[in-house]
Amino acid sequence: MSKGYSEFFSPVKIIAGHKALEHVPYELASFGASRPLIITDAGVVQAGLVEPVKQALLVSEVPIADIYSDVPPDSSSSLVSRIAEVYRQTGADAIIAIGGGSVIDTSKAVNILVSEGGNDLLAYSGVGALTKRLKPLFILPTTAGTGSEVTKVAVIKDDETGRKVPFGSAFLLPDVAVLDPRMTLTLPPHITAATAMDAMTHAVEAYIGTAKNPLSDAYAVAAIKTIRENLGTVLASPDNAEARLKLAEAATMAGIAFSNSMVGLVHAMGHSIGAITHLPHGLCMSLMLPYVLEYNLPTCKEAIGELLLPLAGPDIYSNTPADQRAEAAITAIRALRDELHGKTNLPRTLSETGKVDKSQLADIAGMSIDDGAMLYNRIDASYEQVLAILTRAWD
Repeated sequence: MSKGYSEFFSPVKIIAGHKALEHVPYELASFGASRPLIITDAGVVQAGLVEPVKQALLVSEVPIADIYSDVPPDSSSSLVSRIAEVYRQTGADAIIAIGGGSVIDTSKAVNILVSEGGNDLLAYSGVGALTKRLKPLFILPTTAGTGSEVTKVAVIKDDETGRKVPFGSAFLLPDVAVLDPRMTLTLPPHITAATAMDAMTHAVEAYIGTAKNPLSDAYAVAAIKTIRENLGTVLASPDNAEARLKLAEAATMAGIAFSNSMVGLVHAMGHSIGAITHLPHGLCMSLMLPYVLEYNLPTCKEAIGELLLPLAGPDIYSNTPADQRAEAAITAIRALRDELHGKTNLPRTLSETGKVDKSQLADIAGMSIDDGAMLYNRIDASYEQVLAILTRAWD
């Protein structure tokens, strides 16, 4: 963390509430858009989540250019080109993305092509390739975890090489994020738990990262406190719309925090575990969080200790000696994971997943040390150190 200097940028308009969807037509009009293309996936359609959006547009007589509902969990450059062609052929002038991380990343990539022209998506990969505003992009997240509705990055698989290609630009930031509890009411308990731990990890890593600053800290702390206060309620009463909305807001706050302060070793290792074992991203975050915090303790003890307040509440915080708060914060995270394991069977160790072989740990460690998120961890980690962390997380 640089002393005396920081940057913070969060221009996405956030509409949140129990009737947030009904505001979409007005927001479209404010951008001069009148014919949106809806991009989503089959699961979202099957869950009935596209219907209230269609209804909100219908009531305001906003025609839908088309609905593309075949986005897979692992999107690709050829798919992005196909959807861009649908956008052009139907005369669309804006994009509404309804879904989780893959749908949102796909929609950001489609917006590159329909705004810049052509079909060479890879020409805009990396950072800094985009130089002007894109078409209006609205995000309606259907999970409370990724925070992609407020981030400036997207990752798309290149069909030719099979590699995941990152795109990063302030112009990729959506124009509007719509948080409506109707979008997450049907999430099953284990996905609710895993995505909440994704948001929790975003907030924790944002708070201890090298680029942390007072504004990102405020969002991170608020996100952690909101998750602690509402996750148990949602798991006990899945149809509690108010608590669902709070979790969605927490995920967005965590997204704002980490998009400004970045993430670290948990993400570097989580990305690698996901790539090699195909475990869901949120689960990978939950698996590695306490083990990486223990590794970071020597450098981040004070910051981790400060997180005891949002993690455990004021009583436990004030009754815990200052020099013991960091360890107590990690204990609180372990207790939360134990609670989620009991309620949703969310694994706590790599061996508990049943989908990771111990022989894969070496490959995961090798991939982790080359991950870009490693640059923002407070302590460098060698291959041997990462392998040691993975071994501890095994059982």
